[in-house]
Amino acid sequence: MPAYKDSKQGTWYASFYFENWQGVKQKKLKRGFATKKDALTWEREFLLQQAADLTMTFEAFVEIYVTDKKKRLRENTWFTKEHIIRTKILPYFKEKRLSEIKPRDVIAWQNEMLNYRDKNGKAYSPTYLKTLHGQLSAIHPGSPS
Repeated sequence: MPAYKDSKQGTWYASFYFENWQGVKQKKLKRGFATKKDALTWEREFLLQQAADLTMTFEAFVEIYVTDKKKRLRENTWFTKEHIIRTKILPYFKEKRLSEIKPRDVIAWQNEMLNYRDKNGKAYSPTYLKTLHGQLSAIHPGSPS
């Protein structure tokens, strides 16, 4: 899977064919990458997203989830979900591959959320903890209860 140099712009781009979810072959082109490595990384992540492969990172899967969910929810509902994903879930699972997230990882994350205290020493409420876990379960259904 090659990346190409755009001599006019001085940037790199990725151009390739893939099969969409209906099995139809399509061409994909994305320009403006600073390095060849960036273009190749983007292409690899795009193809993993198309395949919904369990070797993709949690962060890449969240992008698919966001694209799908954002259109279906009211604005305020989306802002709440997005805040939970961005501040509570992604920092912990971001770099892990979906296939690498084990129950022990989720339990460790849950324990971290249970043990959290703000500057006044106040913990998250049981209702909020349930909301956090519900959001993780919505994204990654393999999460333990």
